[in-house]
Amino acid sequence: MFISINPQNPDERKVKQVIDCLKDGGVIIYPTDTIYGIGCDIYNAKAVERVCRIKGTDPAKTLLSFVCNDLSHLSKYTLNFDKSIYRLMKINLPGPFTFILKASNEVPKLFVSKRKTVGIRVPDHKVTQTIVERLGNPLLSTSLPKNDDFTEYPTDPEEIYEKYGKLVDIVIDSGMGNNNPSTVVDCSQGDGWEIIRQGIGELVF
Repeated sequence: MFISINPQNPDERKVKQVIDCLKDGGVIIYPTDTIYGIGCDIYNAKAVERVCRIKGTDPAKTLLSFVCNDLSHLSKYTLNFDKSIYRLMKINLPGPFTFILKASNEVPKLFVSKRKTVGIRVPDHKVTQTIVERLGNPLLSTSLPKNDDFTEYPTDPEEIYEKYGKLVDIVIDSGMGNNNPSTVVDCSQGDGWEIIRQGIGELVF
């Protein structure tokens, strides 16, 4: 299914279609403030495994990330971190960043790396925020696979639908995406942070 949702004023009826799909174990392609992502409800293990098959990765060996609605939502899924890291996230979120943090017991095991960490995003995108808020829990967040058809991350929802429409349940069209991923910031060591992938996001301190 191909659904167009206005990025500034999401239609509640269309959002409900997406929520119903996710609650039924569906897989969607959705917009963020960086690239279009592919995801599902983080608590549906079969859907998570399906996303990994589409991407061609092993969930046990892949650092999976997920999308939270805001900082208060994020705190449920992470262990305590120092005030400097909280300030860093408060200044930069919502925004084009993935923060790697120590995982709490609320995080499904598929998402927890051997280091007991998890990647968390809070995108600055109204559609994604609305979906997560209405769903009541985070969405899996991972990029579409690069292949011979796409030398960069795909940005046109119609091209994305043409390529992946038969593999997922819904492709959301909220306009052209970006082809630069998020900046990944490792905050899991307890003594500061380290940028391990520079993406579109420029950290403000």
